[in-house]
Amino acid sequence: MLLYHGWADAAIPPRNTVDYYESIERTMGQKESASFVRLFMVPGMQHCSSGGAGVSMFVLNTVPRADADHDMAAAMERWVEQGIAPERIVAGKPKSMGNVTEFSRTRPLCAWPKTAHYKGSGSTDDAVNFVCH
Repeated sequence: MLLYHGWADAAIPPRNTVDYYESIERTMGQKESASFVRLFMVPGMQHCSSGGAGVSMFVLNTVPRADADHDMAAAMERWVEQGIAPERIVAGKPKSMGNVTEFSRTRPLCAWPKTAHYKGSGSTDDAVNFVCH
């Protein structure tokens, strides 16, 4: 199961999803829950990928390529078929409305509780310059 939630969601408090994920860990245990669930919190994203100041494109039909590093559906497929759990998904912010081929910013979404940290060099608008920890 892959969960995601925008930190800027005004409709549903983001902490509710974090609490739900952490309740799974408490109930099942960390090792068992890690075998089937990941949570990705999205800085600056509003409700259901509906925009906001942050990146919001990382799901099927909203990314230019359906691959496991940029698309949650492909990441889920890789996890089920190859046993490779997603630890990082690269998300993008489109340069303009309706444009899903050009991004003004990309950032890694890190599996909770990890967060993206800038490496200290390169553009802050490029996901390659961030590490999850």
